[in-house]
Amino acid sequence: MTAVREAKASGPPPGSGDGSTTASDSAPVPPRVVSGRVVRTPSGAVSLLVRGRTVAVTAALLAALLAVAGVTLTTGDFDLTVGEVVEALTGNGSGIADFVVNTLRMPRLLTALCVGAALAVSGAILQSITGNPLGSPDIIGFTNGSAVGALVVIVVLHGSMTQIAIGALAGGLATALAVHLLMLGRGIQGFRLVVVGIGVSALLLAVNSYLITRATFQEALEAQAWLIGSLGNRLWTHATAIGIAVAVLLPLALLLSRRLSMVEMGDTTAMALGVDVARTRTLLLVISVALAAFATAVTGPIWFVALAAPQVARRLTGSSGPALLPSALMGAVMLALSDLAVQRLFAPALLPVGTATGCVGGLYLIWLLVTESRKSRA
Repeated sequence: MTAVREAKASGPPPGSGDGSTTASDSAPVPPRVVSGRVVRTPSGAVSLLVRGRTVAVTAALLAALLAVAGVTLTTGDFDLTVGEVVEALTGNGSGIADFVVNTLRMPRLLTALCVGAALAVSGAILQSITGNPLGSPDIIGFTNGSAVGALVVIVVLHGSMTQIAIGALAGGLATALAVHLLMLGRGIQGFRLVVVGIGVSALLLAVNSYLITRATFQEALEAQAWLIGSLGNRLWTHATAIGIAVAVLLPLALLLSRRLSMVEMGDTTAMALGVDVARTRTLLLVISVALAAFATAVTGPIWFVALAAPQVARRLTGSSGPALLPSALMGAVMLALSDLAVQRLFAPALLPVGTATGCVGGLYLIWLLVTESRKSRA
C-alpha cells in the first residue's frame, strides 16, 4: 500500500510528452488503488497486500486442479477408485493399480501441471514487461528458439534428456539475445517487440524445417512428433526435470513480482521507488526464457498456454499487477484439462495435446487481435 500511495503521489514522469512510445520512456498509467488487507511479519520488514478476490480465485483454481488430477488418475482404459489411487501413491496398492498410477498416469499429470505453470508464468512476465497482451514466448519466438536448440541435440548430437534441456535453454537464451540486439537502443516497446519476435520466429521455423530434412527418416518422424507438442509417454525423468526447473525458477519470479508491478508503472516511478529497472527486466527476462525453454524441452512446443492463461487469470482476479501465482495455477489447470480432454474424447487415437491447445488458442488469438484492433481505432 505504501508503494501504491508513493507512486500515486509522484505522478507521471516529466518529459513524457516528446512523442516517444517506448516502454522505458512513456508516461505510466496511474495505478488504481485496490482494496485488501495488509499482512505484515512480526518485525514489519515484509508486508503483503492480500485481496479477497485474488484469494478466492486462487482457492477455486486449486480446487479445479485437484478435481482434474482426480479425474485423470481414476479414469481411463483401466478405471480406479480414489482409494485405490491413494493406496498406489502410498506404496500399498496392487500391482496393476501401482503400474497404472505411478508409471503411466502420475508422471504425465505432473509434467502437464509443471509445464502449464511454467508457460503461464513465462507469458505473464513477458506481457508485463512489454505491456502488450501478445507478449508471449510462442508469439515472440522464444519457444521456437528453444525448439531449435533441442532439435540440434536430438537430430545432430543424439543427446540425452539432460542435454536436450540444456540445448533448449541455450536456444531460448540465444533467441532472446538476438531479439534484444535487434531492438538495441530503441527500448522495450510492446508492439515493436512483438513484430520483431514474429519475424525471428518465422526464421526459426525455417531452421527447424531444415534440421528435419537433414535427419534420418526415423529421427525426422521423432522430431516432427516432438514439434507438435505432446504429453504422451512422459516418464518420471521428464516430470523430475521440469519439476526441478519450476521449483527453482517460480519462487524467484514470485520474489520479483513486486518489482515487476512497480516496473509496470513506468521506469521513472519504479526508479523513484528504489527499483533497479534494467537489472529487474534482465533477471525477469532470463527467468521467463528459462521457464519456456525447460517446458519446451520436456514436451515440445505447446502453443497459446503462455498467451491465454495469464490474461484469463488477471481478468478473474481483477488484479492490476502480473498475478503470477494465479497465472501459474491457471496454466496448470488449462494444460492438464486439455490433456485430459484429448485422452478421453479422442481415444483410442493418440492426439497430441499441442493440437488441442493450438486450435483453441488460435481462436483466442483471433479474438484478441480483433479486440486490440477495436481499442486502437477507439
